[in-house]
Amino acid sequence: MINYNSRKSYAVFCFIFSMLFSGISCDFSGKTGNTNETSVKDRKEVTNEYFVVSKVIDGDTFKMSDGSKVRLIGIDTPEKYDSDKLDRQSDLTGRDKETIKKLGEAASEFVRKLVEGKRVTLVRETGYEDKDRYNRLLRYVYLEDGTFVNARIIEEGYANVYNAASVSKIGEFRRLEKEARENKRGLWGEVDGLK
Repeated sequence: MINYNSRKSYAVFCFIFSMLFSGISCDFSGKTGNTNETSVKDRKEVTNEYFVVSKVIDGDTFKMSDGSKVRLIGIDTPEKYDSDKLDRQSDLTGRDKETIKKLGEAASEFVRKLVEGKRVTLVRETGYEDKDRYNRLLRYVYLEDGTFVNARIIEEGYANVYNAASVSKIGEFRRLEKEARENKRGLWGEVDGLK
């Protein structure tokens, strides 16, 4: 039985109760020790754990300082490495592999400047799988200043919506992709080294 006589016990009980019944999902592995809470517009999830992005692997995947890998959910960027996925992207788009790899490198560079070496909050989509088949954490990512990384990459034209993912933010992502295309931002516009 919980002792409700102390304020601390009561506060802990209320916090746990609210988390259980509000759909909040947090990822607590590999914390950096900071407990400052980030404020993010239109975000129901609450987390106060920060993680450092140690290396951007490609435009939608990076490595954290604790060694874990994160795959941004709801977005997809062009491949920059030879792979089966690169072959599929080439077949689907009709573009040659070298062009796709250059676009992938441009997307990776944008993401590198946006997050590498910075502290981020990882947010799990409620009801969505925790990890993919490569054991990468599937997450929404927010910078300390509240920037929604997944959305920013699409908004600036460096990613497509990953329509195979059934996530709550898919409508927002589609709107941002449409605006990026219409305004020829990022990969939808002129890319250095491509005609």
